[in-house]
Amino acid sequence: MTPRLDRTPLGWAARAFRVPGSERRTALQAAKATVAAVAAWLLATSVLGLSQPFLAPYAAIFLVEATVYRSLLGWAQQVGSVTAGVLLAAGVAQLVPEQTTTLALVVFVGLLLGSWRRFGGSGVWVGVTGMLLVTYGTARSSELLGDRLLETVLGAAIGLAVNVLIFPPLYGERVAAAADRLADALAGLLEDTAELVRADELPDDLDRWLGQISDVRSLARAAEDASGLTREGRFLNLRKRSRHAGVQHDRPLKTLGALWPPVEQLVEAVRITSEGREPFVYPWPQARDALADLLLELAAAVRETAVPGREPELERCRSLVCQVENRLVSSQDGVTATLGLGAMALPVRRLLRQLDRH
Repeated sequence: MTPRLDRTPLGWAARAFRVPGSERRTALQAAKATVAAVAAWLLATSVLGLSQPFLAPYAAIFLVEATVYRSLLGWAQQVGSVTAGVLLAAGVAQLVPEQTTTLALVVFVGLLLGSWRRFGGSGVWVGVTGMLLVTYGTARSSELLGDRLLETVLGAAIGLAVNVLIFPPLYGERVAAAADRLADALAGLLEDTAELVRADELPDDLDRWLGQISDVRSLARAAEDASGLTREGRFLNLRKRSRHAGVQHDRPLKTLGALWPPVEQLVEAVRITSEGREPFVYPWPQARDALADLLLELAAAVRETAVPGREPELERCRSLVCQVENRLVSSQDGVTATLGLGAMALPVRRLLRQLDRH
């Protein structure tokens, strides 16, 4: 079977050149890390004349982070953890003459120190840096220890500068895609729920409808994560006013995220009332038809909400909500059917309120 071109390395590279997205950003970050590592190595060897400055390119690579904020935080953590490892190796080497014992003590104490939460993910390098210095035999040389500290600070500074100044990463396309996916999923779920409400009997593919609920829940969480990463990406970013920052999608995505709780409440109410168990049972056909029409109108409004700068048309939704609520105050449908309709009307009213706030 011939593999699809878009799933091959060649297809991945073609997407990186053709469209902005995760592939292009990954390739750009890899190129920036390469530039930072080479620059750190050349500066440490050719300019400063340091011997075997392996920590300089290492620190530079790890400072080309996913966001500018993480690079700044990583700079402090990286320099702090490596400095702690150097000082630990120097201290133990002065007190313990035997290299194997020194190695054991440095690794053990270094890993314990590295578990301090302030070091973050860089904490492991307290023990690793100390181990490298002991095994390379430089732990007892104050001059070489000074070189290790200098090259670490140098490499981290170069990595930070490269990530801050050369196309600092933004994630606007991610938040835009998350908004589109969530809007389509929410609207699709409302449309299918409308068909379910209108029918007199449960469909045979009820499991597919229930599966949609789980899918929308996952997309809502993914949208929240995308929104958080996008906001973090703009923090201290020189390109935060760029069209790639995704600012125009903040409001639609915030509204869509707020729609999920009432939608979840709605589909749960439909599921319970469709079982026909008192006191919550299915409303009468006329009430269900009005509710189904309302859900279809809400689905169209949800899709409009995802478009930046576009306000959804809600007049028809408000009219249908009034029709549904008028049936709640009449006694012609019976108590149990009225309770079932009320269980579905409340989340619908919440949905309309959230759309009104858009």
